Amino acid sequence: MVGFGEQPRFEIYKDKNGKSRLRLKAANGEITAISEAYETKQGCQNGIKSVKENTAKAIVQDST
Repeated sequence: MVGFGEQPRFEIYKDKNGKSRLRLKAANGEITAISEAYETKQGCQNGIKSVKENTAKAIVQDST
């Protein structure tokens, strides 16, 4: 994608069923997370907002 350079980013896209989804890509372009399907683009945008707000508070749970 032109203009984004080497930065992590959220991408909103339509899945094969026409639902909105978001994926988080690392700076190297690798997909690191994919969301549930949302009925609307606005729902997807709300999901991005929630991830941004909550990941700073998240703890790590190692279940290995």
